[in-house]
Amino acid sequence: MQKTDFIKAVAEKTGVSQKETKQVIDAALDVIAETLSKGEKVTLTGFGTFEVRNRQAREGVNPQTREKISIPATKTPGFSASSTLKDAVKG
Repeated sequence: MQKTDFIKAVAEKTGVSQKETKQVIDAALDVIAETLSKGEKVTLTGFGTFEVRNRQAREGVNPQTREKISIPATKTPGFSASSTLKDAVKG
């Protein structure tokens, strides 16, 4: 499902126009991104938790040259599904 399909499905389910639904979904995604950029987590009860995860620095190998390279530590977004969501998917 693409974002446009998601917007259409939410609009149909709520009876709100697609334009308004897009604005609400975009705003919600912006809030999640802004909160993560501050290093905080976002918990949506019954759905899951978005959080920032730290990846340690490590050594890698350039597949073209087989040369060892150093990969620096980074921060990456992560998602942990709630048990409610997991049960819904198992179905």
